Amino acid sequence: MKKIVIIGANDFQNQLILKAKEMGFETHVFAWQDGSIGERTADHFYPVSIVEIDEILEKCREIKPDAVATIASDLANITVSKVAAGLGLPGNTPECIELSTNKYAMRSAFLKAGLPTPKFYKVDRVIPELMEMELPVIVKPTDRSGSRAITKITAYDQLEEAIKEAVEQSFEKKAIVEEYIEGDEYSYETISYHGTHTNLAVTKKYTTGAPHFIETGHVQPSGLSEEMLKKVRSVMYPALDALKITDGASHGEFRITPEGDVRIIEIGSRMGGDCIGSDLVPLSTGYDFMEMIVDVACGKEPKIVPKTGPKEARIRFLFTMDDVEEMKQYEKEHPEEIYRISELDLSHLGHVSDSSTRLGYYITVKELS
Repeated sequence: MKKIVIIGANDFQNQLILKAKEMGFETHVFAWQDGSIGERTADHFYPVSIVEIDEILEKCREIKPDAVATIASDLANITVSKVAAGLGLPGNTPECIELSTNKYAMRSAFLKAGLPTPKFYKVDRVIPELMEMELPVIVKPTDRSGSRAITKITAYDQLEEAIKEAVEQSFEKKAIVEEYIEGDEYSYETISYHGTHTNLAVTKKYTTGAPHFIETGHVQPSGLSEEMLKKVRSVMYPALDALKITDGASHGEFRITPEGDVRIIEIGSRMGGDCIGSDLVPLSTGYDFMEMIVDVACGKEPKIVPKTGPKEARIRFLFTMDDVEEMKQYEKEHPEEIYRISELDLSHLGHVSDSSTRLGYYITVKELS
């Protein structure tokens, strides 16, 4: 039986576990044991933190998997790359992983490639150069995802506290301060194989807005015109090349300015979280994105053929009990549109601080109007 190692066991990773099992793989899942659903759905679960790379690699040499994969985490993506390299399995290079998981390295790569890039600095404290930047600016950790410690700054006296929070969340204890980009936010979902990129979908993103920009929902299709989609591709494909992304999924976040220009926020060399890649892409386009992830991880060319017709797919995140009641009302009025409702976690009720502390979500799908 074919074997796959999956790094991570939370609800988002569970979709990959289920897909791999559907494809006939024996699933071996590594994650910190905290009761996540993947602990129960995996064929074999190993209670090892995803940052314990040497321990995971040693166990994987015993397992002898055909592939190593993850779908929604920068931290897990680092482990996947190093474990795959240690086993001689396909994957992006260590340089690619560094460029696509560290926001300062990423911005530097975009600048070197001649792509439009806002002014930016890597810091661990307030430096004089920051006081010369045009406000507003964005402060965030250099190496975290999930909306952790992201703050929009509109006054210079806010910088010290925002940088302190970002540094505390950062693994390398650094923050990036960059000029704020105005405009609606989208993401670009792509599969790559041997350096050839294929965009599968574009996602319209909704957030809480300033100061922390926590995602409240996503929808596909994005509603962008064909002309604008061509403009987006002309920016995003060179950006993928600048980050040396050659194989697997990528999730590129960007804004379209009021003037109609495309400006990159960041790009991850992994599938987008928030069920964007695992659920919204196949529901809205018919493309089996997770099957492509597994195939590329095995060194196989992905089959980019839709299995179903296009639809509208949405995910809505729950922040308050009012959101939960709204979801229940929607389920009552439109039961045929409900695709999945997550388990609820009310432990963070009243203090949602980032994507990981939201109460839950529900996904809907319906025919395009």
